[in-house]
Parts: sequence; C-alpha cells; structure tokens
Amino acid sequence: MISTSLAGLSSQPFWLFAAAIALLAALVCASILQLLMKTGLAWRLAVDIPNARSLHNRPVPRVGGWAIVPVVVVATLLAAPTLWLPAAGAAFLAAVSQIDDRRGMTARVRFGAHLLAVAVLIVAHMAQAPWWALVVIGFLMLWLVNLYNFMDGADGLAGGMALFGFAAYAIGAALSAHPSAGLSVVSAAVAGSAVGFLIFNFHPARIFLGDAGSIPLGYLAGALGYWGWSEQVWPIWFPALVFSPFIGDASVTLLRRLLRGEKVWQAHREHYYQRMVQYGLGHLRTATLWYAVMLAGIILAVLALDWPPLLQWCSVVAWVIVLVLIGISIDSHWRRFITARSEQPEV
Repeated sequence: MISTSLAGLSSQPFWLFAAAIALLAALVCASILQLLMKTGLAWRLAVDIPNARSLHNRPVPRVGGWAIVPVVVVATLLAAPTLWLPAAGAAFLAAVSQIDDRRGMTARVRFGAHLLAVAVLIVAHMAQAPWWALVVIGFLMLWLVNLYNFMDGADGLAGGMALFGFAAYAIGAALSAHPSAGLSVVSAAVAGSAVGFLIFNFHPARIFLGDAGSIPLGYLAGALGYWGWSEQVWPIWFPALVFSPFIGDASVTLLRRLLRGEKVWQAHREHYYQRMVQYGLGHLRTATLWYAVMLAGIILAVLALDWPPLLQWCSVVAWVIVLVLIGISIDSHWRRFITARSEQPEV
C-alpha cells in the first residue's frame, strides 16, 4: 500500500514505482492473453464473427477484458486500495459484459448495469457539488462507458487510446497541485495493461477487447476522471480533454444518427475512424493518426494544469475548434471517396 502524501509526487522513487507497476501490468496482461490463445480458451470464451458492418474479415477472439480487468483490479487492491470502488465497478461491468459477449443481452439490461455502476460510485464518493451537477456528470460518465464500446472497431485504436489516456491520468495526478499517488498508480496500471493488450491487438489484430474490455475501460475513464475532480486533483475539463478524440467522434456520430431517426444502438460503420479505414488509410495509419491527435490533446491538457483558469478554458475551446476542423477534413475526404466510387463503371 502506497502513501498518498508524497509532496508533488515529483521524486524519482515514485516515478520508478509507477513505471514498475505499468511494466508489470503489461507483462502480466500479455502473459494472460498469450495463455488464452495458446490453450485455445480464447476461442471458447467469446469470438467476434465479421458481418457487413465489420472492418475485419475473419473471426477474432474478444477476450482483451479477460486480461486487462483482472490485472487492473489486483493492482488497485495491492497498490491503491482506497480506489477499490472504481475497481469493483469495472469488475462488475466486465462480468455483465462477458455475458453479453457470449449470449447477447438487451440494451435495457446493459444500460441498467452501466447506470448502477455509475450511480453507486457517485453516491458512495459524492463530490462537493450541487445535485444537478452530479446528475449531469453521471450522465456524461454513462456516455463515456458506452462511447468507448462504440469506438472499439479498428485494430489498435481503443487499446492505444487507453494507453495514452490513462498515461495522461497518471502524469496529471502526479504533477497536480493536489497530487494523488493512488490515482496515479492505478492509471499507470491501466496504461500498462493496454500495452500488454496492444501486443495482440495492433494491426493485424489477433485479439479484440470485446464488451468485457471496452465497457470497463470506458467506465474507468469516467470513474477515475470523476475521482480526480472530486478530490481536486484536476479540473473538470481535464478528463474530457484527455479523451476528447473519442468523445468527439462518438458524440457527432450519435447526433447524426439520432437526427436521421436511426437505431443508435445498432452496429454501423459511420464513425470518423471507420470512414478513415474505408477510404484507404487502413487500420495502421488510422490508428497512428488518432494517436498523434490524442497525444497533442494530452500534452495541451497536462501543460494547461499550471495555467490560470481563464487560459485553461480558452485552451479547451481552441482544442475543440481543432477537432472540428479535423472532422470537417475527414468528412471532405469521405465525400470525395463516395463520389469517386459512384462514378466507377460497373464491371
């Protein structure tokens, strides 16, 4: 168990400890996944069968959550037991989502489980904020849980975003004016687990996250973000800026489908990242470009922690404008791709 009173958490021993936790998490996660693949158990737990809306063309085991979640839960209980509640919520959602991966589950039951996990966290660890603000934050956390699942559709994308996003949490929690060693170490464990998963998920992917991986990761992104804000480790905008590429893509896509009256819970290929893969960039270049965008936003977020509040919010607005321009560029490329494809003569 580590102390949460390390002044500034800027000492070399702490950074070495956090790095060791991340490295150990990566090794254990990769070892579990290697064992699941070698024994063939991965194919019996859950398999993603490609369909018309998939970006892959062969069956792939969906067992990433079977390694990431246990590693994060154990690391939390051993190194930062004060954060047991987010870890317990992630384990609960992993169990529910595994049932969904195996047998399917109605949207109502899935949403009920997500709502329960978020509500318990907020009620048990209530921030000093008006009730309506907590309701809004709870809704945003629910959205983060689900959008992470929506964004798990291209090789290396969701795993890479987990690596960068939770590494940013680890750094931000350590460099904050009100640092949290526990939050930093747990975030480092999630980032390390993502590295172990990426060994098998980077293009061409041999393993997918599955709902048992993506849903808990989305929950942890929201839960740890909320925890850091409630403990005054970082401002409310920090978690949103860190995961802004995911949030922006999923939110715009959802709004478009809602306006067209479509069933938003059904699978589709309309996300920005899916269109990038389809119009010729492929999985590898798409993931690499998204990594670059997320890294740029993370650097801005970490630097802005030391800025005056007004400048912080100005940087958030500026970054939103950048993301809007990126979205416009992708839409433009997509329209040209569709036009060119429609003009091709039939064979």
